[in-house]
Amino acid sequence: MTQAFSVARAAALVAAAGGLLLGCASQAPAPVAAKVVVTPGCLSEAQVGEWMISHNARQPAFNPPELMTAADAACTRARLQQRLADQYGPLVGYKAGLTNPAVQKRFNTNQPVWGALYQGMLLKNGAVLDPKFGARPLFEADLLVRVKDVGINDAKTPAEVLAHVSEIIPFMELPDLVVLAPPKLNGNGVSAINVGARAGVLGKALKVPSDAAAQARLLEQLRDMNVRVTDGSGALLDAGKGSDVLGQPLNAVVWLVGALKTEGLALQPGQLVSLGSFSKLMPPKPGLKVTVSYDGVSGLQPVSASFE
Repeated sequence: MTQAFSVARAAALVAAAGGLLLGCASQAPAPVAAKVVVTPGCLSEAQVGEWMISHNARQPAFNPPELMTAADAACTRARLQQRLADQYGPLVGYKAGLTNPAVQKRFNTNQPVWGALYQGMLLKNGAVLDPKFGARPLFEADLLVRVKDVGINDAKTPAEVLAHVSEIIPFMELPDLVVLAPPKLNGNGVSAINVGARAGVLGKALKVPSDAAAQARLLEQLRDMNVRVTDGSGALLDAGKGSDVLGQPLNAVVWLVGALKTEGLALQPGQLVSLGSFSKLMPPKPGLKVTVSYDGVSGLQPVSASFE
């Protein structure tokens, strides 16, 4: 197996790939996401360490066991998150994964999963990346929301979520499925690998209006929007609708706050939430420029990245 890169070398690779990291990683011990509750089928610290070696070498790692339970996956994910926090810096939010029925079908599950996002994973609009930024690199259309206050943790509807969100942020996620055989991953396997969180490109934030009528219009626009993924020539690579994510994208937050509560976690002001896939997962290619546009949402600008 390829020798592990040092943390500094790995961070340098990410910086070189994107060249536009948002902020600096804290020098203090970084927060993770969940406590490790050890279960019989949880991968060991040594096994998770092998995953990180593969992660940094950008080489495929061994698959998690297909019979791994949800509890085993949560334990494995927590151990992996500790390693990711050490490398990428402070926890900045969470991602709701498998929120699109088409993506659920690909991974033989009928429910979402969640992972954690860390500061060093976030790149600015227009980032330029190595197309081999991961072991199994992919890109997809996504969207972020920024938490305004802790009231979001009691939200039961998209309208209640929006009342506790300060910004909507264009987001092209750059996940890495990392394993030798991605087609063999199921929902628990995707959960165990922290939903493949590797990097993502943020566009210009759209402030959420305070007026109730304007919020109601924004909710409709998010549900009905057409999300397009295009290349540098404007050719369509894929497309989806806002309603492809659990019927309304902010339902992903409703699901997430419930899932976090079961593990003693809660969203905090300023944190980000990735809502999930509005497109299929696609592999990057050298020379490809990708733009994600959100047609129908007033003021929400496209986000772009290039692979060179």
